Amino acid sequence: MMTQAAERRGSGLPWAFVVLAGLLVAGRFVLAPQLTHPALQTWATVFVAVCVQALPFLLFGVALSAAITAFVPASFWTRALPRRPYAAVPVAGVAGAVLPGCECASVPVAAGLMARGVAPPAALAFLLASPAINPVVLVATAVAFPGEPSMVVARFCASLAVAVTAGWIWARFGRAEWLPAPRGAAGHRHGRGGRWEAFVGAMCHDLMHAGGFLVVGALAAATLNVVVPREWLTAVAGVPVVSVLVLAFLAVLLSICSEADAFVAASLTAFSPTAKLAFLVVGPMVDLKLIALQAGTFGGAFVRRFVPLTLALAIAVSFAAGWALL
Repeated sequence: MMTQAAERRGSGLPWAFVVLAGLLVAGRFVLAPQLTHPALQTWATVFVAVCVQALPFLLFGVALSAAITAFVPASFWTRALPRRPYAAVPVAGVAGAVLPGCECASVPVAAGLMARGVAPPAALAFLLASPAINPVVLVATAVAFPGEPSMVVARFCASLAVAVTAGWIWARFGRAEWLPAPRGAAGHRHGRGGRWEAFVGAMCHDLMHAGGFLVVGALAAATLNVVVPREWLTAVAGVPVVSVLVLAFLAVLLSICSEADAFVAASLTAFSPTAKLAFLVVGPMVDLKLIALQAGTFGGAFVRRFVPLTLALAIAVSFAAGWALL
């Protein structure tokens, strides 16, 4: 009975997002003209534009991530990855572009890989790369930044560099006591029906979380564009180091799904391309929901070491990639 109820809720959830998208479009053309104050019109325009542009990529990315979680066997990874950790790290990082997943899915997938014998540095490289360089994210970035292919290239190169470097550093300096056997890394033992149940469950979970964070991110972007005085944004955005740090910190706080964050970054027009790149690189790798998921799965000792390492690498590489590619 519980499973059937969950399936009914899951089958209706995508339609709820379709209805939400329709309401957003209708609101843009019906309600926005009724808002006479220029600030309210700007707020409504930015909020609706971010949500409407991002929703298709969010839906597709979540569905693809759920399908991979449910239907790609764990044994694939042990066969595909080299046995030596230093060689497995870049292979696992590049695999993130082939087998994508959202941030919410990347943590349990990485835990499952470790439970099946994959070297922790390789699993961690996949954890960082998968939500950051997958095709859905790159296409969304290209749509959000039309006529700026350098932003897509910079995001791919910077994110992959952070993932591989973090994996290599963990392979060199990481200790077994910092990363005990992951909690909640249960195997996926299911038949045909179980696979579909896993697919529906994963998609429902990711849609609920990612959709909520998308709305929060759109609200924040719209509010920043209206409430924060333009002089303040210009002052912060005019200082290269400060602007990058501000958007990196904002990415941690907003915790926007990687399939949608490019549209939020593109709306922050006062900031430099390098600062926007930092927002795009940091967000899929270090944010509040990821920190909580990692702490619950891998433990506090891991989070206290891996999160600062990843954040420092993401900011440093964003500076370098922004200087070289943007």
